[in-house]
Amino acid sequence: MTSTVEQGTDVSVPTDVTTPRAKLVYYYLATKDGATADNLRSDLAISKGNVLSIVGTLRERGHVKRVDGRYELAD
Repeated sequence: MTSTVEQGTDVSVPTDVTTPRAKLVYYYLATKDGATADNLRSDLAISKGNVLSIVGTLRERGHVKRVDGRYELAD
């Protein structure tokens, strides 16, 4: 990952987010103002198919929403 997380950023991952890649995507989205599937793919080195599967699951569980083609954490 090429971005820097602001020191002191506290991110609590929901207990039903259990896989390492899902946690990584969740952490990434928590530190960004949203990201496209291609951003996630390239910055996290995860295949696009896996990215879409992960964000799909996170959306089903109410943790992520899609706005204008970008994924961001749900309110």
